[in-house]
Amino acid sequence: MSPRPGIDTPDHRGRTGLDRAGRDLDRNPEVVVRDVELTSQGWHVLRRTTFDYRRHDGRWITQQHETYDRGNGAVVLPYDAERHCVLLTRQFRYPAYVNDHPDGMLIEAAAGLLDADDPATAVRRESAEELGVTLGPLTHVLDAYMSPGSVTERLHFFAAPYTPGDRTGAGGGLAEDGEDIEVLELPFGEAFAMTRDGRITDGKTILLLQWAALDGPFATTVRRGNGQEHGSVDA
Repeated sequence: MSPRPGIDTPDHRGRTGLDRAGRDLDRNPEVVVRDVELTSQGWHVLRRTTFDYRRHDGRWITQQHETYDRGNGAVVLPYDAERHCVLLTRQFRYPAYVNDHPDGMLIEAAAGLLDADDPATAVRRESAEELGVTLGPLTHVLDAYMSPGSVTERLHFFAAPYTPGDRTGAGGGLAEDGEDIEVLELPFGEAFAMTRDGRITDGKTILLLQWAALDGPFATTVRRGNGQEHGSVDA
């Protein structure tokens, strides 16, 4: 058999052993991985895994699942509590465009893959590249699997304060990566309303804006606006 890129020899990203992912998992005694097959390998990897699974009634069944592995990522919501605004991005997303989005131009929180960085370093990198902003102290909000039925990615959510003086760069992303990103500074109330009227449909962004309204830096404002009891919130 000739050497297989990504398995026996390095692929274009220097990876080998891509067919080994999951083979040694033993954390769940009800799952036994039998085989892992690479079905596509570009920048990211698509695998078909065969495994035995013990159902609640005790019967063992064999299943096959395809998983899309693009690595883990991180996302951040920069906010200016004094001026009551947030920094977001707008960029073209072909997968949304081909699936009924009117023009594919999605409003999102800045995000990116971790690559070799830890999550905090990654969001600071992405904020500088996409938004042109240097973030203040990071607040870790949550971690979540955004599409666990098929995508392995775990997304790390953060929020961080900024001031006008922290906007030291132009943002816009990296041209060499094909990025063409518009930076949006929006009043928080408008951004939050956009999650309800369909102008913001990106899941990670909706989660962060809802956190900001419920538990984050704008919780007091939202409670007051709803006629509810209000108090201080530690951002």
